[in-house]
Amino acid sequence: MVIDIKQKSTLIHQRVSVTFNYEVYFTQNLFELKNPTLAQVITADGETKPKKVVAVIDAGILQYQPELVKQLVAYTNFYAEILAIAAQPMIISGGEAAKNDRTLLEQIHELIEAAGLCRHSYLLAIGGGAVLDLVGYAAATAHRGIRLIRIPTTVLAQNDSGVGVKNGINAFGKKNFLGTFAPPYAVVNDSAFLTTLDDRDWRSGIAEAIKVALIKDANFFYFIHFHTAALVQRDMDTMQEIIYRCAQLHLEHIANSGDPFEMGSSRPLDFGHWAAHKLEHLTNYRLRHGEAVAIGIALDSTYSYLVGLLNYSDWQRILNTLSALGFTLYVPELADKLSQLEHPHCLFRGLTEFREHLGGELTLTLLQRIGKAIEVHEVDLFLYRKAISLLRELRVEF
Repeated sequence: MVIDIKQKSTLIHQRVSVTFNYEVYFTQNLFELKNPTLAQVITADGETKPKKVVAVIDAGILQYQPELVKQLVAYTNFYAEILAIAAQPMIISGGEAAKNDRTLLEQIHELIEAAGLCRHSYLLAIGGGAVLDLVGYAAATAHRGIRLIRIPTTVLAQNDSGVGVKNGINAFGKKNFLGTFAPPYAVVNDSAFLTTLDDRDWRSGIAEAIKVALIKDANFFYFIHFHTAALVQRDMDTMQEIIYRCAQLHLEHIANSGDPFEMGSSRPLDFGHWAAHKLEHLTNYRLRHGEAVAIGIALDSTYSYLVGLLNYSDWQRILNTLSALGFTLYVPELADKLSQLEHPHCLFRGLTEFREHLGGELTLTLLQRIGKAIEVHEVDLFLYRKAISLLRELRVEF
């Protein structure tokens, strides 16, 4: 065969636009029979026959709400014309362990197959952010997408991960190495779950609210700053305001940023996260995600101050706010192996992993002032080392 190298190539160009819609509901005592929220969510699709439903539940919830499974069964029986449980709820351990155990993903897929779920069925994910990430990944990959209803049960999940479009599990020692971008069918935030949280989990989620406030809304940050005492005292009304505004800001970014699935090199909603993700791994997940994010925020805010972007008073206000809420802003793993850049226990490996996750050039979000972010593509490791030293020196004061 003779190939004519002068022959011109041809091209078919096709553009596909897809619109995603999902609602985020705020309610209390979701599974009380007189609360029709979940039934209304499922009837919103306009189909008339009962839908198959299977639930995956974070085991940690059952310590405080042991009747939850019975309540769920009673609820489906009460609304039998709308939904029907297709299999017994699956109970799994929560926390980051859920995302580190890949056998759980297979077990959820087996549950979906055995229950006969299809793309018109519903998978309920009830739990903290890690469980939502895992179940969301399973839902997105079974039949190439089963309808997922997220029911977040922690502050962090209700104001951040639960309302977003990401799903994933950890692999190869890296955070969220396996995952999908797949919006949920709906999200239902039930404030009653928050009353059962321990103080660490109550506080942990506030870090994500501080993060989004610092990069998008100065007034929101000052609201948190002036209400630290109320939050420490677990005032539910204050927390509900924070969760609502935080979720609103996250959704606005997803809808209007122009890059909801992170096709570029930028992850602006991950301010403070390059260090946080690495610290979670370095501490063997001794740190909650929100606790690691608080340290990451403190580190990147301190670096922003040292490079001349952030003024002294804003820097101090950020650290004081985090400290007043009870966050620890320094752990020994921050300073381990800093001179050995290729060592797996070096924090700065997190910069490489952060870039590799998206590809392209390194893109970090820093602060110009409270409420105003800036993206940079290069960092000064000497100043980052100095920032770590400052956090170590100041840990007694803050």
